[in-house]
Amino acid sequence: MEKVRWGVIGSANIAKKSVIPGIQQSETGEVVAIASRNKEKAEEAAKELSIPIAYGSYEELLNDSTIEAVYIPLPNHLHKEWTIRAAEAGKHVLCEKPAALNTEEVKEMEAACEKAGVVFAEAFMYRYHPRYAMVREVMESGRIGEIRGIHGTFTFNNAEDSSNVRYKKEWGGGSLYDVGVYPISAARMLLRQEPQAATVHAFFSDEHDGVDMMASGLLEFKNGVAMTFDCGMWAAFRNTLEIVGTEGRIEVPSAFVAHQSEEDHFYVMTNDGKSEVEVPKLNQYALQADALGRTIRGSEPLPYPVSDAVLNMKVLDACLRSAEQRQRIEIK
Repeated sequence: MEKVRWGVIGSANIAKKSVIPGIQQSETGEVVAIASRNKEKAEEAAKELSIPIAYGSYEELLNDSTIEAVYIPLPNHLHKEWTIRAAEAGKHVLCEKPAALNTEEVKEMEAACEKAGVVFAEAFMYRYHPRYAMVREVMESGRIGEIRGIHGTFTFNNAEDSSNVRYKKEWGGGSLYDVGVYPISAARMLLRQEPQAATVHAFFSDEHDGVDMMASGLLEFKNGVAMTFDCGMWAAFRNTLEIVGTEGRIEVPSAFVAHQSEEDHFYVMTNDGKSEVEVPKLNQYALQADALGRTIRGSEPLPYPVSDAVLNMKVLDACLRSAEQRQRIEIK
């Protein structure tokens, strides 16, 4: 397969530390250009990551006809604009999560990508790691009985970095946007259904432009199954997932961060005891790039198409409304 030629719009840490190295390690892609609004910043990142071309504007990169796909790690409020502009330039798009600021924006992005005939994917890298197929296999085998509930966490403490884009409300800051989307998307993925309602309580910090620095939520699924979660940017680090059944449970100690080590393994607890399930030591960012690469080359459909990003945003919208209004929100 001829490698997909990627360009990167922005030089955020997630791009430099994780996604670009992942594409470079993938079987299907290569990073040929990076753009920043500051040419020196782009050149510095290009040198650091051995990227051939550095552009001093996003427009220049989109005008490069040799680039087939772009990765967008820009602040959340810029996702819609640059996804649409990339689609209109004929580029396939991998966009950082959350896809946008609300469902209507994601629908506009979906329409633009469909009109242009390009692939769009929201960058939830953890979903491409085979361990989640393995977790679902245990769930569906009946080994832990009927599923009664899921609990997920994703918290970290970065509160002292007051200039961080995560703490700008108009830019889509806040813990629900930044890390709450992970357990929310995981529950939808594992249960293969959409929640019917959301109830969320949050701590909004005046020191951080009024964004939610911690949130705890309940998502209601059918048959009485619930997903509880908490997310935060002013709390000790955790990223866990627990699936509880009538006869046992599954624990994923590092649910969204993959270390490519034994830390990525998960555990199954039943009446027969606790067993460790070993998973392959793989780079989930490379796996994400390969999934897109195969779709772009037409060899297989994308596992999580743009319609999934729309549905995930509907849940996130409800969670934010619930936290702001202090009430239960039904999800239509």
